[in-house]
Amino acid sequence: MKTQADIVIVGGGLNGPPLALALAQAGLSVVVIDARPAPDRAERGFDGRAYSLALASRRLLGAIGVWERVADRVQPIARIRTGDGQVGFGASPFVLTFDQAEIEDGPMGFMLEDRFLYAAFRKAMEAEANITLLSGETVVAQRGGEVTLASGPRIAARLIVGCDGRGSGVAARAGIARRGHDYGQTALVTAIAHDRPHDGVAHQLFLPSGPLAILPLPGNMSSIVWSETRGLAEAIHALPDAEYLQALRPRFGDFLGEIRLAGARFTYPLSLSLAERFVAPRVALVGDAAHGVHPLAGQGLNLGLRDVAALAEVVIQAARRGEDIGATDVLERYQRWRRFDTTAMALGMDAMNRLFSNDNPALRLVRDLGLGAVNALPGLRRRFIRQAAGVAGDVPVLLDGRRP
Repeated sequence: MKTQADIVIVGGGLNGPPLALALAQAGLSVVVIDARPAPDRAERGFDGRAYSLALASRRLLGAIGVWERVADRVQPIARIRTGDGQVGFGASPFVLTFDQAEIEDGPMGFMLEDRFLYAAFRKAMEAEANITLLSGETVVAQRGGEVTLASGPRIAARLIVGCDGRGSGVAARAGIARRGHDYGQTALVTAIAHDRPHDGVAHQLFLPSGPLAILPLPGNMSSIVWSETRGLAEAIHALPDAEYLQALRPRFGDFLGEIRLAGARFTYPLSLSLAERFVAPRVALVGDAAHGVHPLAGQGLNLGLRDVAALAEVVIQAARRGEDIGATDVLERYQRWRRFDTTAMALGMDAMNRLFSNDNPALRLVRDLGLGAVNALPGLRRRFIRQAAGVAGDVPVLLDGRRP
């Protein structure tokens, strides 16, 4: 049994759905293959997992009709405070602060729980006539523009897009190798409730063993992304809840009052992973399938959504001109647009992690002086804010809130 579509997207997480929606709304037929058997991820209760969506990502979600489904669930980020720190001593007095008042576009970003974003994507896809969603299916073979499912059917398409993560099967079957290295760090992820309001302020504290991000959620709650050396992270994760909190408190401080665990606890090993190419004949890679970066700046999902916006624009414009959307010259336009930006961001995060994840007194002085200098220069600080918000540079129209 064989079916036909314009595009097959392998991966139904957080990059595949917005790409499918953007393409389908332009009149292209899309098949989304999601290995999950059912949308249980959308139906579970609060577990603390959340994402920081940059302003540009919020605009993309608005353009494809998803933002209206989640707008009442988000927590705007009013300020971001970044500083050096030591366990038990809090943050250095040299703190870099980004304030939403310094750009005219509104909040720099928004925090949104995983379950709400995933549910919104599922419902939007189910309502779109040009999208066929295949849940609980996996691809076992791929040749040219055709994939074979484990259940037997084949799907022929003009373009196959890998949105299937760092271990991308689409990339492997297309012969695309990866480069990178392990950081020897693990991220401990959870959510906490606290006595004092966070006022929409996100904190990034650089500790010697890895960064600690405290990200505001609706109400008196915050999402925690806490990086530690691998062995210590595994030991902390194995602790009972009360002892886990005892380990977190001297790193967290008391600026939000008493803290309590409010969500499930997760761990994620951290590494740098870059695909050597983002495209192959009739194949394009998006998000973590193309690039996996350190989470210290919260840019992983936002980088993926920039890929989504760029690839959608390239493919839609090519289709309107009557070009073959899976042709090498068309896909090269996408690669030229995104590969330098994502590689620069990945290497920049890599360098920052190396600079800050140590307790060298000389480097600590350089770091503190550097943060203080940037904080004292409004023009430079505003450039950093616009970069973090995703509104600087050659921005695809979806990131400006318009359809291609």
